[in-house]
Amino acid sequence: MNSTLTPSTLASARVLVVGDAMLDRYWYGAVDRISPEAPVPVVRVTRTEERIGAAANVAYNIVTLGAQASLLSVVGEDEASHTLEQLVAKTGITPYFGRDAKLRTTVKLRVIGRQQQLLRLDFENMPEHEVLASQSATFEKLLPRHEVVLFSDYGKGGLAHIVTMIAQARAAGKIALVDPKGSDFERYRNASVITPNRAELEEVIGFWSSEAELRTKAHKLRAGLNLQALLVTRSEEGMTLFDAQGELHVPTVAREVFDVTGAGDTVIATLATLVAAGLSLRDAVPIANQAAGIVVGKFGTATVNFQELFAPV
Repeated sequence: MNSTLTPSTLASARVLVVGDAMLDRYWYGAVDRISPEAPVPVVRVTRTEERIGAAANVAYNIVTLGAQASLLSVVGEDEASHTLEQLVAKTGITPYFGRDAKLRTTVKLRVIGRQQQLLRLDFENMPEHEVLASQSATFEKLLPRHEVVLFSDYGKGGLAHIVTMIAQARAAGKIALVDPKGSDFERYRNASVITPNRAELEEVIGFWSSEAELRTKAHKLRAGLNLQALLVTRSEEGMTLFDAQGELHVPTVAREVFDVTGAGDTVIATLATLVAAGLSLRDAVPIANQAAGIVVGKFGTATVNFQELFAPV
């Protein structure tokens, strides 16, 4: 454990999370037969659970580690949005929700039977630009109160103004981390760090056949977008940081992979928290990798606390 990291140093770290918040619903049930109507399992629902997801889960990872998180997002004026807000309020996250009556709050409903996901239903649409513009004003007010800004892009429309927001954050001397989505990385130009997974990076720079080719393409992308660093999460291969010093690779530490849902959230949330607490990126990356290794051993979107992450082995 880094000697500068204590619960009290993390308690003073402040991260502003901006992005698409969602509600994760889980319906658990028994599967005893196949439907006579179609060759599909019949799930007799015995238990339901609701959790905060996407950008809200990123913020939850931050407060679970013991730091302070504000969440700036756009939601609907519907039942799901109020449920989401109630759940967020219980976590210690400070929410700043813009509301749009025409927006359907994003809900991901997962049906679980026999300890595995059988089906996922997504309910969503895109927010109005007027609501996003009002959130830009809130962003400007919140910026001075936080050391780090974390943009959690899930492609749901909540980050239409990310180019301007990154510019404002960097002009204010803040570290801006981005969990990207889609193939247009140009919109993340001038960010401090972006954290694509292997598939997301491949969509942007193309396939690579060797580590040397990946190194060349990653540094070219980093320089082209004027990034301080590019952190690639690589599932069972661990993660690799590409920065001005070169590369830093950390192999995976997962003891048992039960569910990779939300692992990327944990990585970027841990990075943001540690950097806000004063660590360098190179010191923070191995710890974020360790956090991911813990969280994939849990079911569903999960978090890691200070004791779990820093417990002596």
